[in-house]
Amino acid sequence: MELWETDQDGLYQNDKRNGFLPFLELPLHTAVKLELAIFLGKDDQQDRQMLEGYGWRVQDSQNIAATPTKYQYYIQKSSGEFSCVKPSCIRQQNAWISDRTLCYLASGKPVVVQHTGPSRFLPDAAGLFRFHTMQEAVRSLEHVAADYNKQSALARSLAEEYFDARKVTAALLEKALP
Repeated sequence: MELWETDQDGLYQNDKRNGFLPFLELPLHTAVKLELAIFLGKDDQQDRQMLEGYGWRVQDSQNIAATPTKYQYYIQKSSGEFSCVKPSCIRQQNAWISDRTLCYLASGKPVVVQHTGPSRFLPDAAGLFRFHTMQEAVRSLEHVAADYNKQSALARSLAEEYFDARKVTAALLEKALP
Protein backbone atom coordinates (compact mmCIF):
# COMPACT_ATOMS: atom_id res chain seq x y z
CA MET A 1 0.00 0.00 0.00
CA GLU A 2 1.39 3.37 -1.00
CA LEU A 3 0.94 6.27 1.39
CA TRP A 4 1.42 9.79 0.15
CA GLU A 5 2.11 12.89 2.23
CA THR A 6 2.62 16.50 1.37
CA ASP A 7 4.68 19.18 3.07
CA GLN A 8 6.36 22.47 2.13
CA ASP A 9 8.61 20.54 -0.29
CA GLY A 10 5.71 18.87 -2.06
CA LEU A 11 4.20 15.40 -2.41
CA TYR A 12 6.21 12.33 -1.38
CA GLN A 13 5.69 8.63 -0.71
CA ASN A 14 5.59 7.99 3.01
CA ASP A 15 5.80 4.29 3.64
CA LYS A 16 8.29 2.06 5.38
CA ARG A 17 9.38 0.46 2.08
CA ASN A 18 10.55 3.80 0.66
CA GLY A 19 12.44 4.53 3.86
CA PHE A 20 14.15 1.14 3.69
CA LEU A 21 15.10 0.93 -0.01
CA PRO A 22 18.21 3.16 0.22
CA PHE A 23 19.61 0.59 2.69
CA LEU A 24 18.64 -2.52 0.73
CA GLU A 25 22.29 -3.41 0.06
CA LEU A 26 23.41 -3.01 3.69
CA PRO A 27 24.15 -6.74 4.28
CA LEU A 28 26.64 -6.62 1.39
CA HIS A 29 28.70 -4.03 3.28
CA THR A 30 29.00 -5.64 6.72
CA ALA A 31 29.82 -9.00 8.26
CA VAL A 32 27.00 -8.50 10.78
CA LYS A 33 24.11 -10.85 10.00
CA LEU A 34 20.89 -8.93 9.39
CA GLU A 35 17.32 -10.15 9.50
CA LEU A 36 14.03 -8.58 8.48
CA ALA A 37 10.76 -9.52 10.11
CA ILE A 38 8.19 -8.39 7.57
CA PHE A 39 4.85 -9.43 6.19
CA LEU A 40 5.22 -11.19 2.87
CA GLY A 41 2.11 -12.75 1.42
CA LYS A 42 2.06 -15.69 -0.97
CA ASP A 43 2.28 -13.24 -3.88
CA ASP A 44 5.42 -11.58 -2.49
CA GLN A 45 7.96 -14.32 -3.21
CA GLN A 46 9.89 -12.08 -5.62
CA ASP A 47 10.42 -9.58 -2.79
CA ARG A 48 11.64 -12.38 -0.51
CA GLN A 49 14.08 -13.59 -3.17
CA MET A 50 15.33 -10.05 -3.77
CA LEU A 51 15.91 -9.44 -0.06
CA GLU A 52 17.65 -12.78 0.40
CA GLY A 53 19.75 -12.04 -2.69
CA TYR A 54 21.13 -8.97 -0.91
CA GLY A 55 21.92 -11.06 2.16
CA TRP A 56 18.93 -10.38 4.39
CA ARG A 57 17.48 -13.22 6.42
CA VAL A 58 13.71 -12.93 6.16
CA GLN A 59 11.19 -13.86 8.84
CA ASP A 60 7.41 -13.67 8.57
CA SER A 61 6.28 -10.95 10.96
CA GLN A 62 2.93 -12.68 11.43
CA ASN A 63 4.73 -15.65 12.98
CA ILE A 64 7.13 -13.77 15.21
CA ALA A 65 4.53 -11.29 16.49
CA ALA A 66 1.44 -13.51 16.58
CA THR A 67 1.18 -13.02 20.35
CA PRO A 68 2.81 -10.64 22.83
CA THR A 69 4.80 -13.56 24.23
CA LYS A 70 6.15 -14.55 20.81
CA TYR A 71 7.06 -10.93 20.08
CA GLN A 72 8.87 -10.59 23.42
CA TYR A 73 10.73 -13.85 22.78
CA TYR A 74 11.80 -12.70 19.32
CA ILE A 75 13.19 -9.43 20.64
CA GLN A 76 14.95 -11.10 23.56
CA LYS A 77 16.65 -13.71 21.36
CA SER A 78 17.72 -11.05 18.85
CA SER A 79 21.13 -9.43 19.08
CA GLY A 80 19.57 -6.01 18.53
CA GLU A 81 17.57 -3.90 16.13
CA PHE A 82 18.32 -2.31 12.78
CA SER A 83 15.53 -0.13 11.44
CA CYS A 84 14.73 2.51 8.89
CA VAL A 85 11.85 4.94 9.23
CA LYS A 86 9.15 6.41 7.05
CA PRO A 87 10.37 9.49 5.14
CA SER A 88 8.08 11.78 7.21
CA CYS A 89 10.06 10.95 10.36
CA ILE A 90 13.21 12.33 8.77
CA ARG A 91 11.48 15.34 7.21
CA GLN A 92 9.86 16.33 10.52
CA GLN A 93 13.14 16.11 12.49
CA ASN A 94 11.26 15.43 15.73
CA ALA A 95 13.61 12.79 17.22
CA TRP A 96 10.88 10.15 16.83
CA ILE A 97 11.65 6.73 18.28
CA SER A 98 9.49 3.63 17.86
CA ASP A 99 7.84 1.52 20.52
CA ARG A 100 9.69 -1.46 19.02
CA THR A 101 13.01 0.31 19.60
CA LEU A 102 11.99 0.88 23.22
CA CYS A 103 11.29 -2.85 23.56
CA TYR A 104 14.79 -3.63 22.32
CA LEU A 105 16.41 -1.07 24.64
CA ALA A 106 14.41 -2.35 27.63
CA SER A 107 15.61 -5.88 26.79
CA GLY A 108 19.22 -4.68 26.86
CA LYS A 109 19.59 -4.95 23.09
CA PRO A 110 21.53 -2.26 21.20
CA VAL A 111 19.71 -0.54 18.36
CA VAL A 112 20.86 1.00 15.09
CA VAL A 113 18.10 3.22 13.75
CA GLN A 114 17.75 6.02 11.28
CA HIS A 115 18.38 9.51 12.68
CA THR A 116 15.10 11.41 13.04
CA GLY A 117 16.37 14.71 14.38
CA PRO A 118 18.30 16.27 17.23
CA SER A 119 17.48 15.27 20.78
CA ARG A 120 18.43 16.58 24.21
CA PHE A 121 18.95 13.04 25.51
CA LEU A 122 19.01 10.45 22.72
CA PRO A 123 22.61 9.47 22.02
CA ASP A 124 23.92 8.92 18.52
CA ALA A 125 26.41 6.20 19.47
CA ALA A 126 25.91 4.64 22.91
CA GLY A 127 23.48 1.71 23.10
CA LEU A 128 21.35 3.61 20.59
CA PHE A 129 23.08 4.41 17.29
CA ARG A 130 21.37 6.84 14.93
CA PHE A 131 22.56 6.96 11.33
CA HIS A 132 22.02 9.14 8.27
CA THR A 133 23.94 7.23 5.59
CA MET A 134 24.79 3.69 4.56
CA GLN A 135 28.38 4.23 5.77
CA GLU A 136 27.17 5.40 9.18
CA ALA A 137 24.86 2.39 9.43
CA VAL A 138 27.75 0.03 8.63
CA ARG A 139 30.05 1.72 11.17
CA SER A 140 27.33 1.59 13.82
CA LEU A 141 26.61 -2.11 13.28
CA GLU A 142 30.31 -2.92 13.45
CA HIS A 143 30.80 -0.77 16.56
CA VAL A 144 27.99 -2.65 18.31
CA ALA A 145 29.44 -6.02 17.27
CA ALA A 146 32.93 -5.06 18.46
CA ASP A 147 31.77 -4.17 21.99
CA TYR A 148 28.42 -5.92 22.31
CA ASN A 149 28.33 -6.33 26.10
CA LYS A 150 29.05 -2.65 26.74
CA GLN A 151 26.51 -1.53 24.14
CA SER A 152 23.89 -3.87 25.61
CA ALA A 153 24.41 -2.38 29.06
CA LEU A 154 24.20 1.15 27.63
CA ALA A 155 20.96 0.23 25.82
CA ARG A 156 19.33 -1.00 29.05
CA SER A 157 20.56 2.06 30.97
CA LEU A 158 19.07 4.36 28.35
CA ALA A 159 15.69 2.64 28.68
CA GLU A 160 15.81 2.86 32.48
CA GLU A 161 16.86 6.50 32.54
CA TYR A 162 14.57 8.01 29.91
CA PHE A 163 11.75 5.59 29.14
CA ASP A 164 10.78 4.01 32.47
CA ALA A 165 7.01 4.53 32.71
CA ARG A 166 7.18 5.40 36.42
CA LYS A 167 9.70 8.19 35.80
CA VAL A 168 8.00 9.51 32.67
CA THR A 169 4.54 9.48 34.26
CA ALA A 170 5.79 11.15 37.45
CA ALA A 171 7.47 13.92 35.44
CA LEU A 172 4.33 14.48 33.35
CA LEU A 173 2.09 14.63 36.40
CA GLU A 174 4.48 17.00 38.15
CA LYS A 175 4.25 19.42 35.21
CA ALA A 176 0.52 18.99 34.71
CA LEU A 177 -0.45 19.26 38.38
CA PRO A 178 1.73 21.95 39.96
